[in-house]
Amino acid sequence: MLATFRRFLATWPARVFFGLLVISFGVWGVGDVVRNIASDTSVATVAGEKIEVPEFQDAYRRDLAQATRTLGATDPTPEIRRMVAMQTVSQLVTRKALAAAARDLGVMVPEAALAGAVQDVPAFRNAQGQYDANIARQVLRNNGLSDAEFARMLRTDLSQRQVLEAVTAGAVAPAEMAREVFEFQQEKRVADAVSVPFAAAPPAPAPTAAQVERWWANHPEKYSTPEYRRIKAIVLAPETLAKEITVTEDDLKAAWEQHKAEFNTPERRSVQVILTQDEAEAQKLAADWSAGADWAAMQAEAAKTAAAPVELSDAALSEFPAPELGNAVFATPLDVVPPPVHSALGWHVLKVTKIVPGGAKTLDEARDALRLRVIADKAADLMYDRANRIENLLSSGTTLDDLPGDLGIAAVTGTLDAEGTTPEGKPAPIPGSKELRAAMIQAAFAAKQGDQPKLTQGPNAADGSQSFYALTVEQITPPAPKPLDSVADQVRADWATDWQHRAQEQVAATIYGATRRGIAIAAAAEKAGLPVNRLPPAGRAAPPPGFPSALLNPLFGLKKGEATMVETPEGFVVASLVDIQLPDPKADPIGYGQVQQALARAIGEDIQTVFATAVRDRANPHVNQSVLESLATPSE
Repeated sequence: MLATFRRFLATWPARVFFGLLVISFGVWGVGDVVRNIASDTSVATVAGEKIEVPEFQDAYRRDLAQATRTLGATDPTPEIRRMVAMQTVSQLVTRKALAAAARDLGVMVPEAALAGAVQDVPAFRNAQGQYDANIARQVLRNNGLSDAEFARMLRTDLSQRQVLEAVTAGAVAPAEMAREVFEFQQEKRVADAVSVPFAAAPPAPAPTAAQVERWWANHPEKYSTPEYRRIKAIVLAPETLAKEITVTEDDLKAAWEQHKAEFNTPERRSVQVILTQDEAEAQKLAADWSAGADWAAMQAEAAKTAAAPVELSDAALSEFPAPELGNAVFATPLDVVPPPVHSALGWHVLKVTKIVPGGAKTLDEARDALRLRVIADKAADLMYDRANRIENLLSSGTTLDDLPGDLGIAAVTGTLDAEGTTPEGKPAPIPGSKELRAAMIQAAFAAKQGDQPKLTQGPNAADGSQSFYALTVEQITPPAPKPLDSVADQVRADWATDWQHRAQEQVAATIYGATRRGIAIAAAAEKAGLPVNRLPPAGRAAPPPGFPSALLNPLFGLKKGEATMVETPEGFVVASLVDIQLPDPKADPIGYGQVQQALARAIGEDIQTVFATAVRDRANPHVNQSVLESLATPSE
């Protein structure tokens, strides 16, 4: 469309038109135009610096695309556009204000620090993990950036980071807050439970003919054919364009250099650790352990003092709460007790019990995945040109059948239900990713029969690739009840299952009602002829093996001695809370330290937000609302 417009500008009719336009300005005056040119056309001003239209538009396009993907809005409404525009200008204003604050504070980024930051960018490294200037230039070129532009952006980012890190350097979580959060996360609850399984229900009686007919009539959704829709659709996706795309060996090597970090698996280690605050005690524990004491003996020895034994399983280096501990663990051979290690948490005595080696795929091993990535990247360049052509054709009334065959699209016609299943019980053969398939099925059942097809951008696939589709509904077959005679056996079986479920629900309700009247759960269960089991201690995060997941949330809402009743896929469970186990931070210093660090980070982020807001307000920002509105919701 743009290319056609440019060609039109070069024709003689266009030149005559613009000549007449110039003459009309001379006749009618150009005062309004001059006044508009002289007025402020920037989007915003902050700290005496203007945010011009091109800078805003670049950021706005990125933010609008992200919002569109997040909200699933294929055609963002004016309200969404305004919301995103306000968010974009707010972020730009904050960045400008922080940059001005950094300059006012005299924050400088030395050339050596800038060069080091450039070399630390993962995308700029080669297969050996070293900075490669050629790769860096290629990555910047692919993203439309020059060396100078990237250096300027990185310098600004580093200076702002210095200011924000200085503001949050002393962020510490209050001890009481850390303790309460730690207790909330690590609290465990113990319950006695009675299971009333469906499988133990007595056999159901044979239903009468009237009961069968009434059950069939009351559950039409169970005994009806689904609604079917016959659709015609076209798909534009990397897969449909793949046959037009050539992937060279150089393309694969470039993609490998840019994304090889994604094909690396970090080494993981399991370790037994004893933490003590006394160096002499740590030395003694290490000596005993090295002499052959097993873990049980070391735990018993630690119990005699204030030392805390802890086990960590399959942990990566970044998951250790203290860097000194993590470095020592990953430097120690298997089943060896090294000298005690000191950190801010205390003295660590450790023994590595398991090593899971890391791994890195080679280029050949990653070749297939890289090929798909390259195809998706190259397809993106073709995608929007083809999408514009398709959109123009459909807008002019071209049917899906009449679209040209050189657009790189895949066409599909068929009948399916709301689950994407054909009348033959097979998945409908819709091309593209599973995300695109789901979106098309949903759109097919939201459309009306005979609606004009409209090109729609589909959701991003798991690999980030984009796609487009258009469809029309040709025929709708509504649901229809199946005759009772054809489903009679299923109706009887469903009726019997329901009878057994209700019978077991009555048993469970009787036990639960007894506990509500003050009768112990053991006595109520004994009267029903059922056993009582002590469930394993359960925390909020996830139920332990053998613990009914449906019971987890209700259990944490009970007081000691109170009971609850829940339904599970296997039956009903009545449970009474027996004990509440509160954790001791001293018994798990590593877990407690992780909570402290997480809270400190969260507090630091809050401080940064407050500081950035104050800096922005002090910079006296002004937003040109008329310019912002015209950019956010341009007239059609």
